[in-house]
Amino acid sequence: MSALHRIWSLLPRSARREALFSFTAALAPRIARPDPAPALPVTVAGYFKAATGLGAATRRLAAGLREQGLAVGEADLTGPLRQGPAGPRPVVPPGPGTLLVHVNGPMLPWALLSLGRGAVAGKRVIGVWNWELPVLPADWNRGFAACHEIWAGTEFVADACRRPGGPPVRVVPYPMPRPAPSALGRTDFGLPDGAFVTLAVFDATSSLARKNPLGAIEAHARAFSDDPGHILLLKTHGTAQAGLSWAAVAEAAAARPNVRVMDASLSRGDLWALMAASDVLLSLHRSEGYGFAIAEMMELGRPVVATGWSGNMDFMQGPGCLPVGYRLVPARDPQDTYEMPAACWAEPDPEEAAAALRRVAAEPALQRPPPVRFPPPDYRAALGLA
Repeated sequence: MSALHRIWSLLPRSARREALFSFTAALAPRIARPDPAPALPVTVAGYFKAATGLGAATRRLAAGLREQGLAVGEADLTGPLRQGPAGPRPVVPPGPGTLLVHVNGPMLPWALLSLGRGAVAGKRVIGVWNWELPVLPADWNRGFAACHEIWAGTEFVADACRRPGGPPVRVVPYPMPRPAPSALGRTDFGLPDGAFVTLAVFDATSSLARKNPLGAIEAHARAFSDDPGHILLLKTHGTAQAGLSWAAVAEAAAARPNVRVMDASLSRGDLWALMAASDVLLSLHRSEGYGFAIAEMMELGRPVVATGWSGNMDFMQGPGCLPVGYRLVPARDPQDTYEMPAACWAEPDPEEAAAALRRVAAEPALQRPPPVRFPPPDYRAALGLA
């Protein structure tokens, strides 16, 4: 290891992050001015190969555009932006067009730098942003000068992104594919046929404080104690990268004989099969930018018990939706992703969540609400091409 590398590694994470984003913002190609008119072709740049929520959202966006007859180019930024293994260098054809860059504000100049000056010149650049708090961190400011427009999946995210003098912000919901569960059933997942199964789905690397599986364990214990006929299944992945935060969750889960942990990456079809095999989804998140698992459970015709705050409240209405009350508290995150004490997020009421779980378990009519179908956004209109 070189002396410079050693010095770099000793710097606090926040200092390294600030230095990296300042450096890439200084070198990134500038977007065209005045704003180019809406134009084809459309290229989506993002984390296509990443096994993360942002990766899944990028793939979902590209698929939704194609379903509406738009030819879509792909530029994978997973390797260049260090979100996973490196693949082929991203290539974007030069000339006019629209570049949808599905990375968050601080990373946007770095994304443009990775794509290159020729890829950015003359194009309309739209940043597709996701955030889970009502305000943006200061390091997102660099992203505002690197795009002509911002797309946000929910009003909650859009409100955080709007600011005087900033680029226009448009709410463009993600397309929700109709779930196609695989043939797997309860036996395949080791779940007994006669049990009432509560499912919690989360990525352990995406801030356990925000996803709040400890709250799910507490609410389930209040609702059903250690009753073996009531199982809480924590479906997660990435626990090896979550450190001490995951250790606390694992300890709490091990203390309850009716709490199980599935630490595995499932195919989309197998995950939908697991959701369909469950009786209710429990999401006591402190904040969600969107809430894909909630929407997918609704599409499958299963009830959801979820915190009644943040992005999921754009769509979480109707039969089978049981929002949980909360109070707003300062956002504190030991994993440091959402450590913003000046901002607030929700602290869901565990007793209210427990009561909702007991209600679903006791009322068969609540257990099979009508499946919901979310209409796709009009992408041509959103792109200004209609």
